[in-house]
Amino acid sequence: MFRTLGRFAATHARGVLVVALLLMLGAGALGATAFGKLRTDGGFIDPDAESSQAQQLINRHFGGADDVMFLMSPASGTVDDPANRDAGTALTERLTADRALTGVISYFTTEAPGMRAQNGRHAIAIARLTDEGDVERLRAAYSTGSGPLRVQVGGPNSVGIDIGDQVASDLAMAESIAVPIILVLLVIAFGSVVAALLPLVIGVLAVLGTFALLSVLGSVTDVSVFAVNLTTALGLGLGIDYALLMVSRFREELDAGHDTVEAVTRTVQTAGRTIVFSGLTVAAALGVLMVFPLFFLRSFAYAGLGVVVFAMVSAIAVLPALLALLGKRVNSLRLPWVKRTPGSASAVWAKVASFALRRPVLAGAPVVLLLVAAAIPLLGVQFGTPDDRVLTTASETRRVGDVLRAEFPNDDAKALRLVTMDPADVNATGDYALELSRLPGVASVTASAGTYVDGVGVGPGNPTYASETGVQRLSVLSTYDPHSTDGQDLVAAVRSAPRHGMDVLVGGSAAQLVDSKDAIASRLPLAGVLIAISTFVLLFLFSGSVLQPLRALLFNVLGLSATLGVLVLIFQEGWLSSWLGFTPQPLDTSMLVLLFCIVFGLSMDYEVFVLSRIRETHEQGADVRGSVTHGLSRTGRLVTMAAVLLAVNLLAFGTSGVSFIQMLGIGSGLAILVDATLIRGILVPVGMRLLGRAAWWSPPILRRVHDRVGLREEAKV
Repeated sequence: MFRTLGRFAATHARGVLVVALLLMLGAGALGATAFGKLRTDGGFIDPDAESSQAQQLINRHFGGADDVMFLMSPASGTVDDPANRDAGTALTERLTADRALTGVISYFTTEAPGMRAQNGRHAIAIARLTDEGDVERLRAAYSTGSGPLRVQVGGPNSVGIDIGDQVASDLAMAESIAVPIILVLLVIAFGSVVAALLPLVIGVLAVLGTFALLSVLGSVTDVSVFAVNLTTALGLGLGIDYALLMVSRFREELDAGHDTVEAVTRTVQTAGRTIVFSGLTVAAALGVLMVFPLFFLRSFAYAGLGVVVFAMVSAIAVLPALLALLGKRVNSLRLPWVKRTPGSASAVWAKVASFALRRPVLAGAPVVLLLVAAAIPLLGVQFGTPDDRVLTTASETRRVGDVLRAEFPNDDAKALRLVTMDPADVNATGDYALELSRLPGVASVTASAGTYVDGVGVGPGNPTYASETGVQRLSVLSTYDPHSTDGQDLVAAVRSAPRHGMDVLVGGSAAQLVDSKDAIASRLPLAGVLIAISTFVLLFLFSGSVLQPLRALLFNVLGLSATLGVLVLIFQEGWLSSWLGFTPQPLDTSMLVLLFCIVFGLSMDYEVFVLSRIRETHEQGADVRGSVTHGLSRTGRLVTMAAVLLAVNLLAFGTSGVSFIQMLGIGSGLAILVDATLIRGILVPVGMRLLGRAAWWSPPILRRVHDRVGLREEAKV
């Protein structure tokens, strides 16, 4: 099949390229519409979780949660000074008359103690957005101030918008840093300008095709805007990986004396087969994200699968057509100081492999100990969900959030939001609220029947907490940070407390965190099994061995664990927080799962690259030592160059103003470098040496299965 495909691309090169150009233009036009369809908010919560259902009931019976918050701070004095109070009252009237807002509640009209800072230097107003509401317009209208008051706009809706805007800005910044560096490195790696441009062709085709796919999916389901980051980074990364492999093999075939058509045919027959298996392993790892109910993770599955498929097809169809037209001109515009075209063989990696094979314990033990030591901090990992603190203090939303946390201990945003599923008796609701107020960590409970502290009624309730249909709402204010362990334990305590015959749902930020962690944890075993099985099957079909997949899985888990341990030190413990400009926090659960799947897939990508040449040499009759040394000498340089180029692209996201994007970029870049050097360069030869002749062993029944259906890179003839 691959030989036929290669010959077709070589003999119909112009036709293939014309079709590719037309498809690229169509994908570009459709993909340009994707950005208006992608969601900038949410996606971190299971839509079927109890906290999500609670919020849906609150939206239905009580008009929804507050979307925006206006923080009002006087230039001098307190908010209760006459001039400041007059300005605050006038501002509240403006907000109430604004057609973009509804349900406006302000300290200056209610004098609610919880809406005034303890030091009197701030007051707040809250509101919900109408269909005409737009946070950016509100900022333009009100953040300029109102008389002696300075106004800042924050709140849940603005968090998503600010993160989305920041990500778009970060993407442009990261690419402006990474692309020039990558272009220079590509020219150095390929030794010629013409060859260096080929990865960009694959990358552009993959990115545009995926944008078109996201546009279609965004019209029918929820897709997160963060999928754009993966699309651009992975598209360019796979373009580099696949072009390095194809061009290097094409040059080998030309040097062996084959004409252009035969060189292209044999390149697709060998390297093209490797690329397909490589793409399938990456797709299998990213496709596992589909098992999670959070659309944030599912969005990355859509983007990842799209990028892999488009990059793979471009590499085995479009790139061979380009190589057929270029022929030996692929080496044109050679660097002046390069006397000959760089080959894929590397004497350095051959020596490294030879040493690891001769002294497996001496070479492998320090690497294993280093990776295990790096993984130890993972034992103390804490999990969270994103809030405004993922933004830098330059963000207005973040500044508002910091003031609320510091000066508003009774901020309702920290409260658990309870709602009855059916109409409930007011007195029963009051008794329930009184019991909840006795729980450790509960500051107060407010219901329509009253406000309760430590099992005692201390004041009137909030009449708006009883809907016209009789559904009751309660607010349980906690003394704990919603992201803390105590805050999450309180959710469990409230959910297990007697409910006085009522069906009650518990929501709020702490409940959302608990539900998000449960949604991911409940699917992790299935995801792990699917990744392990798919990887095992693909590598078995590729290698014919049952031990090679097990070795690859073990090494990948070891490398990934080490990377995650380092991320705990950086982003949870804050080792580089001052330098990178983020606030240390518990690690985002969704982002860790995403990072694991991305890096696992890319690690298997490099595994297939290396194993393909080792297997090819083994089938030509070489022993373990000869096949590993030759295989690593031929692929070590390619894998290292590919990893460095991809790492540059990913590490550029370390400049992001969103901490979980920083974590994704730095974590992925670091993991790829570790995999391409310590894992592929040292542990793979060590593992092959320890396995010895058993490295290619399979039970007789599986050997027969492989002989019948196995797809492996063919030996050269």
